[in-house]
Amino acid sequence: MAPRSILRWRIIHAVLAAASALVSTSLASAQGDVDGGAPPAPTAPAAPTPSEAAPSPERPAPAPVPAKPASGQSPKRAVPDYDGRGEPPTTAGDVALWVPRVILSPLYFTSEFLVRRPLGWLITTAEQNQWPSAIKNIFVFGPDKKAGVVPTAFLDLGFRASFGIYAFWDDLLGKDNHLRLHATTFGKDWLQGALADRIPLGRKSSIDLRVEGTHRPDQLFHGLGPRTLDSDRTRFGIDRVLARPVFESEDLWRSSRIQVEAGFNAVRFRDDACCDDASLDVRIAEGRAVAPPGYRSGYTSFYQRGELVIDSREDRPANQTGVRLETYLEQGANARQTRSTWAKYGATFGGILDLKNNRTVSLSVATLFVDPLTSGGEIPFTEQVVLGGSGPMRGYLYGRLVDRSAAIATLKYKWPIWVFLDGAMQVAMGNVFAPHLEDFHTKLLRMSAAIGVESVGRPDHTFEILTGFGTETIENGFQVTSVRLLFGTNRGF
Repeated sequence: MAPRSILRWRIIHAVLAAASALVSTSLASAQGDVDGGAPPAPTAPAAPTPSEAAPSPERPAPAPVPAKPASGQSPKRAVPDYDGRGEPPTTAGDVALWVPRVILSPLYFTSEFLVRRPLGWLITTAEQNQWPSAIKNIFVFGPDKKAGVVPTAFLDLGFRASFGIYAFWDDLLGKDNHLRLHATTFGKDWLQGALADRIPLGRKSSIDLRVEGTHRPDQLFHGLGPRTLDSDRTRFGIDRVLARPVFESEDLWRSSRIQVEAGFNAVRFRDDACCDDASLDVRIAEGRAVAPPGYRSGYTSFYQRGELVIDSREDRPANQTGVRLETYLEQGANARQTRSTWAKYGATFGGILDLKNNRTVSLSVATLFVDPLTSGGEIPFTEQVVLGGSGPMRGYLYGRLVDRSAAIATLKYKWPIWVFLDGAMQVAMGNVFAPHLEDFHTKLLRMSAAIGVESVGRPDHTFEILTGFGTETIENGFQVTSVRLLFGTNRGF
């Protein structure tokens, strides 16, 4: 073959070999992309230096590098424990917590879904839409907005509801001279009104001239003593006229105060049927009940009362940890019966712990007594110790428990909700007893529980939402027989 032909074939052979190598490289690259890349050919490790040959205390051995999976993909990262709590095993305490959770679940549901959330929405919406200013312009008038008339409504399930007005006039006859009026009704057989004129006597002292009248058909009576049953419920009507001057001073140590009053109290009882319950007079006529002291004749009393509160706490928003002692003494005499005189006295002592930002837990113990001052004297049953309502053991309606003495222990948690509202939850154990706690026994104790919200500030015009319950005595089964639901505005004068 000619030299030129040999050279031509060599050039063709070289071109074909180069093309074959290029195709093989392309195919290998494509296969590597599909499989995640082939591992590189192993290379001989570099010889370690003498300082790297063995670990030493000054230079610990390096951590081994984890090998990648054979497929070339990175290992799946474990989910981090962001909150640092992990998943500890369930303990006996965790299981035990379900007991109070189940017991208190109705109160929690009521507080969370019927009170807190709707109230939170209402407050937020009111602030966003400036409802307070709009309402104030409707019901408050005068050049300095110092007078006004506000509609009111009050429902305490178990009593008749009421509707009315609250009127005020600040600085009426001079600075800090305030006039207050509250009138409510639910028909001609339900009338109630109160008038108060507050006269300033100093920086934190005043005297109120108060007069009030009541005409209601729905008062409760279950009997006297600690063992009364809910099935013993009866009703009676009451007519009352009360007039009194009240001196009050807060110009004492920290949150302490003193209050002194003297007054005239005329009471007459009526036979009224109300609220699908039997009247007290019918039960007495049937021989199923005994007329309580003072019921047949009523009474007209003159009385003097003094209250002293020693409170070691400063006013909010200061820390509310401290102690509180409340004492009172009252002397009354029935003008219709010369031998009917009595003395009421009692004390409540408690400690308060501020957990944080005025969220407080308190524990208090109260003892209350009523004694005759003349031998054989009669004490009207409405002047004896009465539990329920706005007083101790709020899970009961006012008038549910009546006798000559009482002992109550109350655990209460209170927290701020808004600038004008507080939340409160309380549990109390106690009952009424014979004179001087003579028949006191733990088996006669009852439990009262309540939760709700209440307004903050002077109690001239208060707002409150409350739900609660009360039980029978421990010896009688301790079952819940009294349920209370309260909503609306009321007066504090």
